[in-house]
Amino acid sequence: MIILGYNGFSQVADLFARLYGHAPDGVDRHNLIGHDAAAALIIDGELVAAVEEERLNRNKKTSAFPRNAIRWCLEQAGLDYDDVDHFAFGWNHDNAYADTTVTAVAQAPLTAEEKLTVLTTFGELYLGALGRTALIEDFTRHTGYALPDHKLVTVPHHRAHLACGRTFAGLTDAAFLINDGQAERDSAIMGEIRNGKVEVFDRFTIDFGNSLAQLFGEITRYLGFVPNNDEYKVMGLAGFGTPPAPEDNPLLGNVVTLEDDGRYALALAHDRRGPRAYAELLDKLFDGHDGNRETFEFRVRLATAAQQLVEVVTAHQLRALAAATDLRDLIFEGGLALNCVNNTKLLEDLPFERIEVSFGASDPGVSIGAAAHVAQSHAAPLAHTSPYLGPEYDTEQIRTALTAHASAVTWEELPLDQIVERTAELLSGKTVIGWFQGRTEYGPRALGNRSILANPSYPDMKDIINHRVKHREPFRPFAPLVLEEDAPTVFDLGKKHRSPYMTFVFPVRPAYREQIAAATHVDATSRVQTLTDESNPLLARLLRAFTARTGVRCLINTSFNVAGEPIVCAPDDAVECFLGTDIDHLVIGTFLVTKR
Repeated sequence: MIILGYNGFSQVADLFARLYGHAPDGVDRHNLIGHDAAAALIIDGELVAAVEEERLNRNKKTSAFPRNAIRWCLEQAGLDYDDVDHFAFGWNHDNAYADTTVTAVAQAPLTAEEKLTVLTTFGELYLGALGRTALIEDFTRHTGYALPDHKLVTVPHHRAHLACGRTFAGLTDAAFLINDGQAERDSAIMGEIRNGKVEVFDRFTIDFGNSLAQLFGEITRYLGFVPNNDEYKVMGLAGFGTPPAPEDNPLLGNVVTLEDDGRYALALAHDRRGPRAYAELLDKLFDGHDGNRETFEFRVRLATAAQQLVEVVTAHQLRALAAATDLRDLIFEGGLALNCVNNTKLLEDLPFERIEVSFGASDPGVSIGAAAHVAQSHAAPLAHTSPYLGPEYDTEQIRTALTAHASAVTWEELPLDQIVERTAELLSGKTVIGWFQGRTEYGPRALGNRSILANPSYPDMKDIINHRVKHREPFRPFAPLVLEEDAPTVFDLGKKHRSPYMTFVFPVRPAYREQIAAATHVDATSRVQTLTDESNPLLARLLRAFTARTGVRCLINTSFNVAGEPIVCAPDDAVECFLGTDIDHLVIGTFLVTKR
């Protein structure tokens, strides 16, 4: 069976701009349904290809219909549209959803005029993008393929997240928590998978009006960042502060109230102003005003409180789940699962013995998950653990890209062994390397095939990369890449044995804090990526060669891009990013590239 999963609506950006004021170049540009558009292909239970549309159209977090991603997946497998048995879409705005929404508006305490205004707006969005007819028209308009109605399977958003997590967790029976900004009606669900059957524990479900992730997004906006994009900056800022006692946190009680059975409620749930309603309340609780909101101290104080809020509320949820199931393995997916500081604390402080968070935990994962959900309904797909699912480029394609930039770069082609040794030699010094190899990784983290690498033993390397290369805030930390066999020596992994996707944070052992100073955050932790010879053979060889030369067991690994741009995908992207930054050398395939 051939299943193609996808996510993305061509009309959503325009509709949200017109109906809700989310300008494509404004602070709300990523607050759209269908962001992180992508496509994924499963053939006979095996995930063979997946790529995010942003890597191909070069529009970060795009919500556009993923025409390029779909075409690439099919070409990669030598297929045409007619060969596909099911096209699985990672949202399910069905008739029941529309009926429920209309009924809710009709029964709301609003004037008739207000109800009609809301319904008119909803009608435009539903008929223009969300409804089944709109989906089929969108598909046909962008692909030229008249999608038969019976081939389209709309998968509930949270079920798509869950199916993605199941695919990569390597677990059969497990509890689960899915928590993100908003699915069709809800923001969080919990339950268990037992003997292949999924059961959602309805009493734990949180509706979208009480979305913890949307609240965190509003705090992100309030701090001057872009919501649904920069939440990790808030998490990073929190490391500079000391959390208060929970009872002294202004957000706990005043903004979020914990309820029985793992539930919680937001103070301004379903306020017609949406998440922006919290700005005035945040001003009041934190004495925010024009004179202090921009200061580092104010930002840290609020970020610390917000991070603690996420930790307390999520732990509250999972304590209730742990009491409701005897399963001690947990799958955690959804945008909130990218809060890797929280993930580690949940594992260490709760009864669960294992927590798995995939590299597609946020919305890129719903394209994989939609296809996996359909596959699982027929026969469970094979467990797949590699994130390297996207395009790969051969020597001639790389040479063509270099030749096109010959006036700006010079290069030498070397055997692979020499490429590894020369790169390790360069990394021994205070050198920044653009590393481009193999298939493009999937998800928001660069996992070693489209990465910027550097030596973490130089304390100022963090500032060099933030300022000269990434063009981003100086407080932003970097992740260390470490061999799985060396990870327990350098880091206190607690219950974890591996962290291949940068979804957990661990304390750096005191003996190594100076050695990897540039990859150690201010709170003496690191967001770790563990590596094996099987998971990425070439990168493992490079790390071993670097360690043999320097005695340093880690490399800095950050995404090969600059702030605001998607991670590079094609050779042209890599060369242009290399030339637009102070990266010292580009290692692309078997070519070592230097600027003229």
